[in-house]
Amino acid sequence: MQKVFIKTYGCQANFGDSETIAGILKKNNFEITDHKKDADFIVLNSCSVKNKTQSKIFDYIEKNKKKKIIVGGCLTKTLDLRKRFPEIFGLFDTNSITKIHEIIKEKKDIFSDKKENRISVPIARIGKETAIVNISQGCLNKCNFCATKLARGNLKSYRIGEIKRVVENVAKENYKGIYLTSQDNGCYGFDLKTNLSDLLKELVSIDGDFVIRVGMMNPWHLRKSFLKLLEVYENKKIMKFIHIPIQSGSEKVLEEMGRTKDDLGIFRKIVYEFRKKFPEGTIATDVIVGYPTETDGDFEKTYEIIKEIKPEVLNISKFSSRPKTQASKLKQLSSEIIKERAKKLNDLYKTYIKKVSRRKSLGELISEEI
Repeated sequence: MQKVFIKTYGCQANFGDSETIAGILKKNNFEITDHKKDADFIVLNSCSVKNKTQSKIFDYIEKNKKKKIIVGGCLTKTLDLRKRFPEIFGLFDTNSITKIHEIIKEKKDIFSDKKENRISVPIARIGKETAIVNISQGCLNKCNFCATKLARGNLKSYRIGEIKRVVENVAKENYKGIYLTSQDNGCYGFDLKTNLSDLLKELVSIDGDFVIRVGMMNPWHLRKSFLKLLEVYENKKIMKFIHIPIQSGSEKVLEEMGRTKDDLGIFRKIVYEFRKKFPEGTIATDVIVGYPTETDGDFEKTYEIIKEIKPEVLNISKFSSRPKTQASKLKQLSSEIIKERAKKLNDLYKTYIKKVSRRKSLGELISEEI
């Protein structure tokens, strides 16, 4: 029996995809190994979000050239990896995961523009205590800095009944934590005329001793439904954790990013309502520092909104220009300016964060985006 080692980079949705890859390979008589040296093949599930991550991926491929490497994930749609690494055994994209066994057996590349329905395919879970459940693929955003949208495309939500069956099975297997993840949970179900609140209402009705952690939700998609979402959050089976990326405190920069300036008002409302209902809850947000059009004044607005809101979890990303994105066409700021702004924001975070012990107690449940 041939052995496969799976190496994953990126978000929790990517780790969920890797569990699907493992499940399909097991079904097709491959053995999944935890030890790279024992593997006949390496499946590398890539991420296209940051240059730093891309460099790590390139370095990993270079160091493992003697192995038969198959590369999938988001990076394969945004870069010509075959040109850079002609020795790669096989390539596939996020729409071809269920063909992984064919790639290995037939030594070929597979790409597709048609999304797969992977909600009910075999899964070999990595975690013993927590289970990742992908609820959709793609998103409805048009962010000018994002290469993930180029790789994963528009939203395709799985039906509530399909997701419920997966969670029922996970609960029967005694998993204590369930991660609901996707590129953007906030727009879940919009293509099916439903929403996240409807999904959660069904999931909390499932018998079992588990806690659901809801992954990232962009503020704009919650503008009409957030109060209903809060009502569902009252259920003890939902973790009092919310991840809402703001990206910038400047309305001008948000518009230039391809987001909406209304995000700021919606973001503040969400924070206010969430903290009013759940004073001990945890708010996470993301900020991009050094977007090409960000001036000193724009950055100060970001600094001030973080100072005002004081999110318990703050993910600071230094802007990375990604291939084929609109933002890659803009003149980049100097790395010195970006580093200086990131340090200033990080120093601010250190001055107010006082809940370190509580954040640690959340353990892996908040590890997706931080």
